[in-house]
Amino acid sequence: MEISGIISAILIGIIIGVLGRLVVPGRQRIGILWTIAVGIVAAFIGSGVAAVFGVADTKGVDWIEWLIQIGLAALGVAALDRSRARR
Repeated sequence: MEISGIISAILIGIIIGVLGRLVVPGRQRIGILWTIAVGIVAAFIGSGVAAVFGVADTKGVDWIEWLIQIGLAALGVAALDRSRARR
């Protein structure tokens, strides 16, 4: 992966994290930096999952890959919020 690919993955991860946070209902008790971190991780893992299922590279916008990434980000935000609530 080239440096431009890594930078674009980070930028997409930020967007994924914010969208994942919007999907989770209610107020989340995590900061924006945690949201961004969850989004970046979800973007990388979601790309891998999409590649395994063969939906990573399609003609046009990769909607299925985006949905996988947003779903993973929502799960990550919810899990992190739940772990913060226990403290």
